[in-house]
This record gives sequence, structure tokens and C-alpha cells, in this order.
Amino acid sequence: MPILSWALYDFANTIFSSNINTVFFPFYLDAAIGSSEEMSQVASTFISYANALASFFLVLFSPLYGVWIDRTGQKKKYIVWFASISILGTFLMGVFALGNIEAEWFGLPAALFLVVIMFVIAKFFFNSSLVFYDTMMSDLGSKEEIPLISGFGVAVGYLGTLVGLTVYLFVQEGSPEQAFIPTAVLYLLFSLPLFFFLKDPPAKNKDKSKASFFSGYKEIWATFKEMKSYKNVFTFMIAYFFLNDAIATTIAIMAIYATAVVGFNGGQFIVLYLVSTIAAIIGSFMFGHITTKIGSKNAIIAVAFILITALVIAALAVAQWMFWVAGSLVGIALGSMWVTSRTLIVELTPEEKRGQFFGLFAFSGKVSSIIGPLIYGTITLNLREYGDTASRIAISSLAVMAVIGLIILFKVKQPKANEI
Repeated sequence: MPILSWALYDFANTIFSSNINTVFFPFYLDAAIGSSEEMSQVASTFISYANALASFFLVLFSPLYGVWIDRTGQKKKYIVWFASISILGTFLMGVFALGNIEAEWFGLPAALFLVVIMFVIAKFFFNSSLVFYDTMMSDLGSKEEIPLISGFGVAVGYLGTLVGLTVYLFVQEGSPEQAFIPTAVLYLLFSLPLFFFLKDPPAKNKDKSKASFFSGYKEIWATFKEMKSYKNVFTFMIAYFFLNDAIATTIAIMAIYATAVVGFNGGQFIVLYLVSTIAAIIGSFMFGHITTKIGSKNAIIAVAFILITALVIAALAVAQWMFWVAGSLVGIALGSMWVTSRTLIVELTPEEKRGQFFGLFAFSGKVSSIIGPLIYGTITLNLREYGDTASRIAISSLAVMAVIGLIILFKVKQPKANEI
């Protein structure tokens, strides 16, 4: 029961991630703002900046979370609070979007700004809950059982994507805001098993006094300073920063790019997203085997080429079939990047330092989730008078980031088998 309750929260939060972050929030902004090609670019900017802001707050506060866990030994309490705030934020997105708020701010509906604010709050607390949720996994089984538990959670999470998207069947075309409240209800419903049936184990050595409140930031800085002794790891971190930058931003803007630029309707994009999700599952399994055959560095290089190819095709897409190809390739890259990069981090780092470097690795991913959307949104804002061309240039900038990451990746030295 504890493992199932834990996994069902993966099911629940994946419903939020797919429905709100990837599909219906971008649809809503495009429907609310995108009255012309130029205004569709403004909608892209809103989406990008909202994602960047949520990521900024996560980078700001996430180093404190480890300290809280060390001090209290509690994880469930924080998951319950953070998830509840995220669910409430999602619910209020629907309330504001569906309400009769007639006021305007800066020439746009006030309701739109309120929905965006609620999205930032919901996404920030959603991501914050995951820090504690991922840490909770180690309490559910032995070291040998953890990979199986993790895999079970991921599988249940992908099922959450499929169940969450059934909300679309009850959403009228042109009214994506109707998905917000049902998504909040599903998010809450499948979170309840964790809320009620899962308990934190008794804290064995919780430290209430020694750890400084800001020790999380100090640990990141201390690890960063050690990088001069581990230049190979540091080089890979930089490469991963650019590659993750491109992937995270692509996922955030995929919906509005497909609909506003390539001409997909809502239903077509839902199917594309499902195909991309299936591709991600296949990619993760496929590259797990490929990595053992050709080495983790070469596997990441292959993923980078797939990602660059996908982004170039997306930037040039003039027919929907081209974006079907691009979306499928992005799915493969998304599913494969974590599998291959995690393996390389293990190979590059000494065992006694591995926890530190994985912490910095995760922190690097969070920071890159700010920069990419910020650049994308700034390009679409400043070039909005050029219509769809602005979005094509913006997505080309992601391809450039991926190319930079690939070039840096070539400088990483693959450790020999006896060095691992």
C-alpha cells in the first residue's frame, strides 16, 4: 500500500504537468491573446516568462528544502502542503478564467493576468513538492528495490498523462480554460492516497540545530568550488545545461507552436502529445540498451543529434507531417536524456562525491529551465511584428543552444571501464 500510494502521487502530479504545463495553459493563452499572428507571439512570451518565473522561484528556494528534510526528517508534511497549494492554484486558474471579470490591465483582460499568476504559483509548488516526493522514495524499500520502485512510479506517471488528457473530451473547442478545474479535481483525487495512507518513518538522526538555515546554498557553492578538481564533470554539467535548456523550453512551448505556427487544432495536438509521450517511453528503454553498447557519452551525443534534428525540422515545418516527425523525435530525446546523462554522472564522479554532484546536476537543470524560456519569450516579444517568423527564429535559438551543448559534450572524456 505505501508504494502504491506513493506512485499514485506521480500519477496525480503528471496530470498537472501534462494538462496544465504542456497543453491547456498554452491553449488558453493563445485563445485569450492570439487574435492575430503578432498577438500569438505575445502569447508565446507570456507562456515562456511564466515558466521562467516559476523556475526562478524554484532555484531560489529549493536549496532550503534539503535543510528542512535534514532538520525535521519530514517529507510527507511538505508534500501535502505544497501539493495542496498547487491544486488550489490550478482550481483558481479555472475560477478566474471562467469568471466574469470585465476589468482590463495593460490593455488585456485582468482575468488573464490572474490566471498567469495562479499558474506560476501552481507550478512552483508542484515542482517544490517533487523535491520531497523524490526523496521519499528511499524510505520505501532497500537499495536493491529502489530502481524497481522508481520504474513503477514512472510507469504509473505515464498512465497519469493518458487519464489526464481524457479531460479534453469534456472541453469545448476554443474554451481550453474548461480543463483547469477538472484537472485540479483529478490532481487532488489521486493525491489523497499519499495524503492519508503514507507516513514518514521515525526520524533517526534529525538535526534541529547544527545545520544553518542557508547551509543548502553553502553546500552548492562548496561543490561548485570543488569543480576545478573535477573538470570533466564540470564540462559535462555545462553541456547538460545547454541541452536541458533546449528540451525544457521545447516542452513548455510545444503546444502553442504547433497550433499557432504549424496549424494544429486542439485535438490534433492532443494526439501528437500522446505520440510524443509514447516515443519518450520507447526512447528511455531503447537508450538504456544503447548506452550499455556504445557508452554513455556517445549515447548522449546521439540524443543531442536527435534533439537538434527535431528542432531544425520544427523551425522549418511548413506542413503538419513535419511537426509530427519533430514531436516524435523530441519525445525520444526527452525520454533518453535523463537515462543517458544520469549514467554518465555516475561514471564521471567518485562514489563518495556522487550525492554532491547529483545535487549540483539537478540544480543546473533548474537554472537552465529559467534561461531557455526567457530567451525564447524575449525573441517572440521583440520580433512579434514578424508573426510566425518570430516563433521560428525563437525555436531556432533552441537548436543553437543544443549545438553549443553538443560541442562542449565532445570535450568530455569518457572514463575507461577500470576507472568507473
